[in-house]
Amino acid sequence: MIGIFGAGVVGSRVAESLSVELQTSIAVYDSSQIVAQRLARRLSETNALIKATSRSELHRAKVVVLAGPLPHTPVAREFLETGVSVVSTSDDIADCLNLLSLSDLATENKVTLIIGAASSPGMSGLLVRNLSKAFDSVDEVHIALHGTGGPACARQHHRALSGQSIGWHDGEWLRRPAGSGRELCWFPEPVGAYDCYRGELPDPLLIKRAFPELVRVTARVSATRRDRVFARMPMLIPPRAEGGMGGLRVEVRGTKNGERVVDVVGVAERVGQVAGVVSGCVARSIGAGEISQPGAFVLGELSLPNEVLLSRVLACGVQAHSFVRA
Repeated sequence: MIGIFGAGVVGSRVAESLSVELQTSIAVYDSSQIVAQRLARRLSETNALIKATSRSELHRAKVVVLAGPLPHTPVAREFLETGVSVVSTSDDIADCLNLLSLSDLATENKVTLIIGAASSPGMSGLLVRNLSKAFDSVDEVHIALHGTGGPACARQHHRALSGQSIGWHDGEWLRRPAGSGRELCWFPEPVGAYDCYRGELPDPLLIKRAFPELVRVTARVSATRRDRVFARMPMLIPPRAEGGMGGLRVEVRGTKNGERVVDVVGVAERVGQVAGVVSGCVARSIGAGEISQPGAFVLGELSLPNEVLLSRVLACGVQAHSFVRA
């Protein structure tokens, strides 16, 4: 059985991807039981084995996808202690660091903890690993994200512009004010170009873990002038139920045949959709025994079947676009 903790935008997309691709028992839990029941009823025509359940019932699952609001660390600890593997969609630096500290607990209980299985981080790590195959060596990775998933994701985007960004630069971690460092980033159509700024994002931390050889890693997020001006104030306007079309841009720099090479790939899709598909594919692999090693991992690490995961994500309708020079 695969459990889903949270039936919001991301949790719904996880359930949809698993219902279509896999005829297995799916248990959905949400703090609002009505929301979980509505989701299970909507998808019951596709998969009759999906059901809304209680929190305690999720402890019987083989793997649980944490798709609810942050923080995920206390919930992950709860499931790891009972021998349940966990897939987290967290995109908060502090939460991801705390999740990484649960590696020994996961190893002790012989279960797997996957951290940052969303759009960015998550899909970004899979794309970096895929792009790196075309290089003799890679030394720089630069990530840019546009858009948000559900309300919780929108609030996290708001917080990311008010904190401090973290980046890996020539052997040391550098902190810069979030909202600084404007850079025009081009995403696949129909998203187009957006000004992106440094943000308090966990991508550099997780990508550096998966690619220790990197010399520079940065992450930026798109923002309007209003986003930056009001970033340090409480959200004055309630977030929408789901964001519009989002984008992910992954730029990898390295060497090939003795020459300096830059390769860029992008994704244009709703952020919640990408996060749901990625985490759903990871949960599916754990449920099938394709990922069985105990401990904490991030997508892109060599010990994971990244090529299989990426192919499944693309098969679920998420398209990767390669930037081609004129």
